[in-house]
Amino acid sequence: MSDPSAASIVSTPAAQPTDVVAPTGTGLPQSNEKPRGLLDDAWRDLRRKPLFWLSATLIVIYLLMAAFPGLFAPGDAVNGSLSRSLIKPGADGWFGYDLLGRDVYARVIYGARASIVVAVLSVIGTLLVGGTMGIIAGYLGGWVDGLLSRIADVFFGLPFVLGAIVILTTFNGPGSGNSKAKIMGLVITSLIVLSWPVVMRLMRSAVLATKEADYIVAARALGAGTGRIILKHLLPNCLAPLLVYGTIMVGSFIGAEATLSFLGVGLRSPVVSWGIMINDGQQFLRVAPGLVFFPAAFLVTAVLSFVMLGEAVREALDPKLR
Repeated sequence: MSDPSAASIVSTPAAQPTDVVAPTGTGLPQSNEKPRGLLDDAWRDLRRKPLFWLSATLIVIYLLMAAFPGLFAPGDAVNGSLSRSLIKPGADGWFGYDLLGRDVYARVIYGARASIVVAVLSVIGTLLVGGTMGIIAGYLGGWVDGLLSRIADVFFGLPFVLGAIVILTTFNGPGSGNSKAKIMGLVITSLIVLSWPVVMRLMRSAVLATKEADYIVAARALGAGTGRIILKHLLPNCLAPLLVYGTIMVGSFIGAEATLSFLGVGLRSPVVSWGIMINDGQQFLRVAPGLVFFPAAFLVTAVLSFVMLGEAVREALDPKLR
């Protein structure tokens, strides 16, 4: 990748005109099209992929469900009536009712909020922590790189599920009485702590491959400081792999949150999430399979949507795959 601000300084061949126009009267086609950048080419490629539009549409629907669940399910997702206990799907309740007589459809819709909020905030925190550590390690090098890499290796060696169970059992054990916000905060923190080393390695590799580019050398020779080089030159040219990985990671974190909630160490009532619903419904799988099937179907669809979007973006940003 190249930086337009330094292109005229470090380019070896003569500068090419931005607009190529054939002389009149020669019979050659006239062209006033300006050269496109990487993002323009990626968007041009994405628009031709049905998989991109399908995954993006599903993601928009899930985001709307998380932001405005009342638009999709006006029913109560927390309170129920025992007179409707384990009633099968019908006109009154599209997905039926659970053991406590709560509307399963409303709970599935409201469960998207907790799962998506936890996943998105965890991804943002992971990208910030891991990306910052990767930039520092890759650009400074030397003992700083060695120290940060060894710290990352320690966290990278921790098994994800086991580490999350230890963290959440310690701070969110039975009888802890944590509020809904604190429970979600603990789950987000555990996901960030156990996932940032992967992002650090990606960013460090991107910085190592970019920091000796001609435009970086030129900026350094012109007296640009470390902060300016990182923010104006390195960061914009190293974000592509992080954006791709972050999109895929949202789907992975949705599944991770559901797994932890299913095991009883993640989100807990009164929080409504797909993992909690699957955990509550597994005992009635033979009597009311919808208690497990419906939240699991929404969970799988959400995970696949983010993974498919990440794959489409990866193919669009990688010139070798086009």
